[in-house]
Amino acid sequence: MNTNQAAFAVVPCSGIGKPFGTVSREAAYEICENLRPGDTQLVALAKLVLGDATARAAVAGTPVITIDGCKRMCASTMVKQSGGAVAREISVLDVFRRHKDLKPEGIAELNEAGLKLARVLAEEVIASLPPASSTNIAKGADHV
Repeated sequence: MNTNQAAFAVVPCSGIGKPFGTVSREAAYEICENLRPGDTQLVALAKLVLGDATARAAVAGTPVITIDGCKRMCASTMVKQSGGAVAREISVLDVFRRHKDLKPEGIAELNEAGLKLARVLAEEVIASLPPASSTNIAKGADHV
């Protein structure tokens, strides 16, 4: 694991078998791997649920962006229960309501509209963050 702590942890929904859950994960990958790889760290919700010490430490010591696929808001809830502070809480459904033309379909593999919705969501998140240059983090934060 990278010894430099990321400026933000990103915890997406684990809604396996649901298109909006898949959108949340795709958006998180877009943020952490393409748009802001130098200062974000992807943390798997499943690891928080299992009480993984590394995942819990990642959310406890870093502002967290949660991306939830449904009204249950499992990612946000689990981050709070794990001692983390949610800095930004995003609902895929809220983003979809603003972009009804981007209806996600598919589970293992999203359709083009679903991938575009994930990209729009990721770009909205990035637009709300301080510039990457204001963080002194080495390139390549890991996934937990």
